[in-house]
Amino acid sequence: MTAGSAHVTVLLEEAVEALVVKADGVYIDATFGRGGHSRRILSCLGENGRLVAVDRDPQAIAAGAAIADPRFCLIHRAFGEVGLAAQEAGIGQVDGILFDIGVSSPQIDDGERGFSFRYDAPLDMRMDTTQGETAAEWLARAEIREITEVIRNYGEERFAFQIAKKVVAARLEQPVVTTGQFAALVREAVRTREPGQDPATRSFQALRIHINQELRQLEVALPQALELLKPGGRLVVIAFHSLEDRIVKNFMRQQSTADALPKGLPLRADQLPKPKLRLVGKAVKPSAAEVGANPRARSAVMRVAEKL
Repeated sequence: MTAGSAHVTVLLEEAVEALVVKADGVYIDATFGRGGHSRRILSCLGENGRLVAVDRDPQAIAAGAAIADPRFCLIHRAFGEVGLAAQEAGIGQVDGILFDIGVSSPQIDDGERGFSFRYDAPLDMRMDTTQGETAAEWLARAEIREITEVIRNYGEERFAFQIAKKVVAARLEQPVVTTGQFAALVREAVRTREPGQDPATRSFQALRIHINQELRQLEVALPQALELLKPGGRLVVIAFHSLEDRIVKNFMRQQSTADALPKGLPLRADQLPKPKLRLVGKAVKPSAAEVGANPRARSAVMRVAEKL
């Protein structure tokens, strides 16, 4: 692993505080990572409490083996399968669920994973290296239209079409199989640069989101989480990307608003559909001190809701 890959948990205190951990409660950390949130939750639990953690990354699963605690178990699944993970762990409804969405520092800083343009390495980008298609395999077969849509939609990149054309033309000469090759093609196609940002930043982000189906994972995970929560249970979600945060915000807003019914229906107030969630506070962002100590925290947004 490349040097500097220690993971600093973002919004650690705020997230665990938002869960309102009960000593005998049952909780799910749906994105274990390197276990920062999990360890803090365990420190708040009594001997009858329980924590189930979930992660799709085999390296995260290996790191979790260091936690020898009978109250804790770690399931190798994507967070979009949180319902199945709960079944495997033998738990029913829970008192709180935490999602810390996005890529972790060890994934970025391990050049061999292919997440970063800072290292020339195989263009992999899979969070679960045991299954699925690599970024290189997808780029080898995708059409210009598909590549354009992914880079434009997930990277919000203005030059998505030009990048897609470059990739398709280049692969006729030789396969695009390394991060260095892909980054070079993107830099050739992007005509204007944002100050302080590598031209490849948006395209690497887009490719990673697509390969791991990150937005789809979130869309399917949130309804499962709602079903798993007990009344009074807390849902805490930390997002690092505007597209992720929009999904979370819209879901919580929809579930905290009663269903609209046609006017004039002969229903009493107690017969009207009730909202399923209550929003708790406003969106929380890291403090200036936290961002100063950990610049990767700067885009984090945490939202909290409670099941009614």
